[in-house]
Amino acid sequence: MRNSSSAVENEEFQAAKFKKMTEEPVDKLILELAVPTIISMLITSIYNMADTYFVGRIGTSATGAVGVIFPLMTLIQAVGFLFGHGSGNYISRQLGARKTKECNEMASTGFFWSLAGGLIIMIVGLILGDTLAVLLGATDTILPYASDYLFYILFGAPIMTAAFTLNNQLRFQGNAFYGMIGIMTGGILNIVLDPVFIFVFDFGVAGAAMATTLSQLISLIILIVFTNKKGIPLRFANIRFNLYYIKEIIRGGLPSLFRQGCSTISFVLLNHAAGIYGDAAIAAMTVVQRIVMFAFSAMLGYGQGFQPVCGFNYGAKKYDRVKKGVSFCVKSSLIVLIVFAILGIIFAPNLVAAFRDDPEVIEIGTRTLRWQCLTFPLLGWVTICNMLTQTIGYTVRASILATSRQFIFFIPCLYILSAVFGLTGIECTQSAADVISFFVSIAIGVDVLKKMN
Repeated sequence: MRNSSSAVENEEFQAAKFKKMTEEPVDKLILELAVPTIISMLITSIYNMADTYFVGRIGTSATGAVGVIFPLMTLIQAVGFLFGHGSGNYISRQLGARKTKECNEMASTGFFWSLAGGLIIMIVGLILGDTLAVLLGATDTILPYASDYLFYILFGAPIMTAAFTLNNQLRFQGNAFYGMIGIMTGGILNIVLDPVFIFVFDFGVAGAAMATTLSQLISLIILIVFTNKKGIPLRFANIRFNLYYIKEIIRGGLPSLFRQGCSTISFVLLNHAAGIYGDAAIAAMTVVQRIVMFAFSAMLGYGQGFQPVCGFNYGAKKYDRVKKGVSFCVKSSLIVLIVFAILGIIFAPNLVAAFRDDPEVIEIGTRTLRWQCLTFPLLGWVTICNMLTQTIGYTVRASILATSRQFIFFIPCLYILSAVFGLTGIECTQSAADVISFFVSIAIGVDVLKKMN
């Protein structure tokens, strides 16, 4: 009797959600969903940023170690996003089309596969051990710190992939607030535990990784509770192993996997390129990556706040509302990104110094951050076009956009500019890739919008 009552309540909740997502003003909806999503993305980036900040108190090589392992963190996140965005995109479109059975099956299936993906990363990483740290760019002086950090991060891999998946599923269901609570709790806990584990318990760099893993575990537990109470509940009986759901997950999540996975490769190559100029260069790139990722996370969160609105209305064939959402997001994000760029250019030395007081790190980091700030205003259009194409099922185009600025164009720019201009070329690589990506996104985005009639 209780199960029957819960099912009825869930159906009523989903019906009300459909009405809201397809009838309320688009700008209001996007802002309502974007705010908790932005907070979730910022908190996600805080995990590694907090580790970088507190580990920076230990030394330059320790700071570099967190940067070296960061590509692995992006890979773990990539797997979580693959299943979270893949299942979530499908769920939002099916909710728009009022297909409840498919939504229930996809939610549980996506969660199961995300756990499996995290377990594979953990097992492979533990087998490789120090070899993996070296492959990621660890120098002889950085390796001892990197090994300690890596070991505990690997044990958290399945926890992280599952948490990222549930957070995104809640978001695509229009329940971004509950996802935010889960992620925010973990992020705050990580900030509290970092100094305790690193300095009070004297675990050093390993303590930062322990804090991250434990915080993610608490976050996952909260997300599971909210998913079963406020979203589409997880059920073992709903897990499906057929190719249909796997294909849909890949279709909707592949751009996210490419975006994050290719970033992993690029970060590794960047670490190797910067390593020629010493640990200070690696540490500087590490710090700048955290600062830029924090700012860019806000933009990604805004774009991801747009995705459920896009998915619901595209599934309901309300294309005018999709176009209104694109226009609103691009215009509003441009204003915010210009402000970010100006503040970043002005306060670049202060921002870098907050993480590491090494004069050489500050000098290199300041130049790199200012270069990247110059192209911030371009990222709004690039991001929204990427989210649009991914949500409505243009997998190939979405994948091109997802990998353009941090892979397709980043790697050639890195090798060409570093060969010609040395360290200066490395510092301006991301900006050069951003400019090229912007023009590609214009061509793709305009064409997709024209076809939406």
